[in-house]
Amino acid sequence: MQYTPLMSLNSIAHWLRPHKTIPVMPWTGNGRWDLSIKRTLILTFGLIIFGLGDSLLIQSHIGNAPWSVLAQGAAQHLHITLGWSTFIMSSLVLLIWIPLGEKPGFGTLMNIVFIAAAIEFGVLYIPVAHNYFLGIIYCFIGIAMVGMGSTFYITCGLGPGPRDGLMTAIHHKTGIRVGRVRLAIEATVLILGALLGGRVGLGTALFALFIGQSIAISLGVVSRITGK
Repeated sequence: MQYTPLMSLNSIAHWLRPHKTIPVMPWTGNGRWDLSIKRTLILTFGLIIFGLGDSLLIQSHIGNAPWSVLAQGAAQHLHITLGWSTFIMSSLVLLIWIPLGEKPGFGTLMNIVFIAAAIEFGVLYIPVAHNYFLGIIYCFIGIAMVGMGSTFYITCGLGPGPRDGLMTAIHHKTGIRVGRVRLAIEATVLILGALLGGRVGLGTALFALFIGQSIAISLGVVSRITGK
């Protein structure tokens, strides 16, 4: 069969087709504390990729992801680093789980530590984008990395991150649709962060528009690579 560019494009489109569900991977655990060396390494890798992707959005200087807007605003008022601010915010969100009856998993606790550490590292060592065009490139790479990182840590099945757990817990308690709960949380966090001085801009809008698709595409790619 003769090779054509169209065949190549169709192949790429197939591999990048978004996955509509969370697939069960070879490394997916049977419970939130079902630990193994392989599963822990994949979880850690995913969280680090997530945090570095988030730090790229921060270093783009054209707008952070909503939770980083809040963390940055709080960091400025508390006179602490962005990594420590992220860690504190995540820990406070986890405390809100208690009255909502949500229970953390190993992945939840790892999420708090490793994403904060990766953001701290990224902000320290990734240079700030020196122009707007480079900032946009930073944003799209960061969104892709957050999507891929989310895929790896979600498919480990070791518990949601503090923010995702808050969303699902409120949904289960109130019966309000997940999408509406997420929108309300993200809007509240964004407004509060902006009032505190966190950076809001085009990058924030790009993240809101494309992060869902980034995660869906990443799930599709990983599931096809593993044959799931």
